Amino acid sequence: MVLWLILAPILLATLGGLVALWPQADAMPERMAYLGEGASVLQAEAIGAADPETSLVAARLDDGSLVEVVMPPEAVSEVGPGDRMRVFDIPEAAGFGTTYVFVDFARDVPLLLLAAAFVVVVLLVARWRGLAAIAGLAGAFATIWGFALPALLSGRPALPVALVTASIVMLIVLYVAHGFTTRTTTALLGTMFGLALTATLAWVATGSSRILGTSTEESRLLFTQTTVDLSDVFICGLVLAGMGVLNDVTITQASAVWELRAVAPGASRRELFSRAMRIGRDHIASTVYTIAFAYVGAALPLLLVLSLTDAPLDLQLTTGEVVEEIVRTLVGSIGLVLAIPATTAIAALVVPSAAMPDADAEHAAARSM
Repeated sequence: MVLWLILAPILLATLGGLVALWPQADAMPERMAYLGEGASVLQAEAIGAADPETSLVAARLDDGSLVEVVMPPEAVSEVGPGDRMRVFDIPEAAGFGTTYVFVDFARDVPLLLLAAAFVVVVLLVARWRGLAAIAGLAGAFATIWGFALPALLSGRPALPVALVTASIVMLIVLYVAHGFTTRTTTALLGTMFGLALTATLAWVATGSSRILGTSTEESRLLFTQTTVDLSDVFICGLVLAGMGVLNDVTITQASAVWELRAVAPGASRRELFSRAMRIGRDHIASTVYTIAFAYVGAALPLLLVLSLTDAPLDLQLTTGEVVEEIVRTLVGSIGLVLAIPATTAIAALVVPSAAMPDADAEHAAARSM
């Protein structure tokens, strides 16, 4: 009851924010044209290797027509017989000797197979809990696509949009995947604490570091085509990026306290907190590594470019592109580290004592019957 009294204002604020920040259609920027007038997108299969001199490759369209496709220099050596491609049929490209221009490789089939393998593996290992996690993930992406992105594009303030989106996503993901239990509510409160802290730190760090959010080609395109504040977009992205790791550590810490109570029913709440924090400290170390290495992997092309330059190290580390990655890592890590003791403390306070019935245990038993 105490948990729900704490959670109720958060739920009301989330619903109120959703209504207040809902994107207005008349405030949305015009869609950018994907194709020129008279152009169309087709699929074709290469029937040979590309000619490096002419950058042309023979291909068969899905209707059986044989055509030649203009290849960009970086793809000439990559295409071979049997490769599926997406091509533009552009009448204005007739000066190249053909109107068909390579856009990208067609990846529908491999992606569908990979997604199917992911679903099968999750269902085999996690069973119904895995199915619930996949359903929660689908709901999360629907929230981001249907609310967060249009809200940002229509000029809604990024920080409230990020917090409302994160709150909705966590409600969906945690309760769908883990059930309506006290343990899940404890993890949710710890996650909300971490997200609020991350959002505050992101806002302060972005302003003090003078991050413009224009380091990527996509952000520069947004700058030229919309009125979106790219610094706000950076803040929103930082908050949303922290959701997954925060969800991981908070549900783990809540579960650790419940499991410790099960094996040590006579332990005091202070002792439960101390034992669970020993688990949390190990989790902190490994998860901070995970965040740092994830950003290193994503920024690897940038790091390779920097390693080729002879600029001083202090100059390289303070360029806009690198600072964005550093701020992401540090802010996300601080929010993560402080969410662990907060979640552990809440769990130690609300976990049922040995003499009280455990609603979570009853719920788990009911589901296993």
